[in-house]
Amino acid sequence: MYTVVLDWLEERLRSGEISVGDKLPGERHLAEEFGISRASVREAIRILDAMGLVRSSTGSGPNAGAIVIAEPSAALGWALRMHVANRSLPVRDLVQTRLLLETQSAREAAAAAETPGRAAVLGRAAELVAAMEDPDLPDERFHAHDAQFHILLASLAGNVVVETIMASLRQATIGYVQETVAGLDDWPQVRRTLQEQHREILRAFQERRGADAAAALREHITWFFGHSAAAQEGQDRRA
Repeated sequence: MYTVVLDWLEERLRSGEISVGDKLPGERHLAEEFGISRASVREAIRILDAMGLVRSSTGSGPNAGAIVIAEPSAALGWALRMHVANRSLPVRDLVQTRLLLETQSAREAAAAAETPGRAAVLGRAAELVAAMEDPDLPDERFHAHDAQFHILLASLAGNVVVETIMASLRQATIGYVQETVAGLDDWPQVRRTLQEQHREILRAFQERRGADAAAALREHITWFFGHSAAAQEGQDRRA
């Protein structure tokens, strides 16, 4: 029965009657309007929350209830992570998808118009690279900065669908990356190499050298996952 609430919201979003930032009617109102139980309404809200379409707050007052938001990568990233975990989506295929998206985005970003937004993105990317230079930066923070660096650069192509998929792919593979890195005996050297590659990629984006940026990204991504796969195979043989 909860699907009637999902269909109702889709129709309202399409028509513009409801938009991001609006609050949904309360559980009791929706239950009475559609003749369903409040439990069905709550189930619908939980699904919408998981899909990144609403944010729910309990209690009373102006901030309570379900508010429409827009986080399209939330559900996709969660689903991809689960399917990576159960081995139905090979990490190698996710990496190949990243290569296709990031290298094409690099070429398109080189031809994009100069805007304050572009300058801000490049500035933030430079800040992330600078932060990753700190040898005392915890590995978890390094991985988070690394992921954000790639998502930011992909966004310069101006394709929000690509940006959303990129964010989802990074969410899906971050667990694999962290587990793999934890088993690398030469991680400090790998981290230094990644930083050298980050700097080269950033320079190519800053100088609008699309082909060079795409080539640097390809080398960066294939090198890390190739190195990680080889290290993992070695660990498996020793085990």
